[in-house]
Amino acid sequence: MNKLILNSGILLFMSPLVALAAMNNQMTQDNGAAVGDNQNSQTAGPNGPTLLQDGHLIQKLQRFDRERIPERVVHARGTGVYGVFKAEKDITDLSQAAVFTSGTTTPVFVRFSTVIHSKGSPEELRDPHGFAIKFYTSAGNWDLVGLSEPIFFIRDAMKFPDMIHSLKPSPVTNVQDPNRYYDFFSHQPESTHMLTRIFSYQGIPTSYRKMDGFGVHAFKFVNSKGEINYVKFHFKSRQGVAGYSGAQAKVQQAKDFNNLTNDLYNTINAGEYPVWDLYIQTLKPEQLDNFTYNPLDDTKEWLNVPETKIGTLTLNKVPENFFETTEQVAFDPSNLVPGIEPSEDRMLQGRLFSYADTHMYRLGANYQSIPINRPKVEVRNYNQEGSGHQGMTKGDVNYQPSVTRDAFKDDPAYKKSTPALNGTVQQKIIAKTDNFTQAGVYYRSLSPQQQNDLIEDLGNDLMQVKNQQVRQTMLSYFYRADTDYGKRLATHTKDDVAVIKTMAEALSD
Repeated sequence: MNKLILNSGILLFMSPLVALAAMNNQMTQDNGAAVGDNQNSQTAGPNGPTLLQDGHLIQKLQRFDRERIPERVVHARGTGVYGVFKAEKDITDLSQAAVFTSGTTTPVFVRFSTVIHSKGSPEELRDPHGFAIKFYTSAGNWDLVGLSEPIFFIRDAMKFPDMIHSLKPSPVTNVQDPNRYYDFFSHQPESTHMLTRIFSYQGIPTSYRKMDGFGVHAFKFVNSKGEINYVKFHFKSRQGVAGYSGAQAKVQQAKDFNNLTNDLYNTINAGEYPVWDLYIQTLKPEQLDNFTYNPLDDTKEWLNVPETKIGTLTLNKVPENFFETTEQVAFDPSNLVPGIEPSEDRMLQGRLFSYADTHMYRLGANYQSIPINRPKVEVRNYNQEGSGHQGMTKGDVNYQPSVTRDAFKDDPAYKKSTPALNGTVQQKIIAKTDNFTQAGVYYRSLSPQQQNDLIEDLGNDLMQVKNQQVRQTMLSYFYRADTDYGKRLATHTKDDVAVIKTMAEALSD
């Protein structure tokens, strides 16, 4: 039967197929209804007021007023891309995780970001850089929420809100202030290593393609026998690692303050796909006490622990819509799959809660149903309702256990590991802090020019600290890490090197 439609005031008879073709580019409201006029509001006559009955106008304004969701408190400025991870080595003796089955290719979404600065800020600002990967595995989503550095500033999640508050703009002036964050870090000697890295060339990468990615924390690999090995993840860039000095970054910022995003998108669109090789380090539980530091301390690298390559990450597609992907993607360290578990790292333990809680605040309780976050496998549980619910709940049973034949069942093969515990409840710092050694190792690994740039950039920042006690405390940390490092910084800031030396010698590890 032919279909009657109205077009420009003329009644036309068209076949269903022709009518469908005509509607292909037809603008609609959110309910799918066609929009007749997207240029003029309905009014009461030529000079009358606008009518509330203009549903299209009302919806258009309502949706515009609600286009912004809360900005991420950290990692607000980010760039996301699609890619694939290919497992290349048999590690079933270490982990039963399906993503690491040799030959398996897993789709991923990767988001690069800065930590402190706001959405829309210049990309050449000095900052740790996020390197977060969502693996859409055949056993559910696994999120590795890492950084471009192998370590972090602090080792206990209790300190995280305070650290971020100190690094963010002042609540009075709304300007980031070195006096505030060095006041905080002067009480956190474990931050010496990360500060050294951030003020080196790695703090301002020249390209997202030219920085490594690290899981930062130790995790646990669990094999099919329930055996545990601790593991750290390192994505090594085949493009190399490169960064700007502070002076170079200012020049680049004047040219293009979106250069990291533009570089990544333009390169991928040109078919030049960036590649990273995934390496792992592993330790048996009985090896954890063989170091001068605690290997579960996220302010430490696992120096002298060999790395093994197990796979390759390739980024190959730019998203079609920024908001639907990069802005709404939700990375959560508690998104783990059978074969991968969290370690006892105190910072990681806090992140297991805080990241998921953040996403529920920003995106709603059903944030994992948003397409970019949705697993490729079927989700079967009795979580229900709430804002944005799009589940496929069927039937009368929304609880467990049940005698109903089709009720969801547990899988005993994937129960979590059960390592033995001992000790009492406590609130104490870890026994092996070793706050300064690795900062010195890193400083000495830099080329002479890189050391010069580090002294210049970090020294200039420290010179802004008005409180002499805070500034000299920080200088004593760097002196304790490496004598040459501390002397050069103190000379740059015009502080008394002898005083700094005395303060450094009084520090405990």
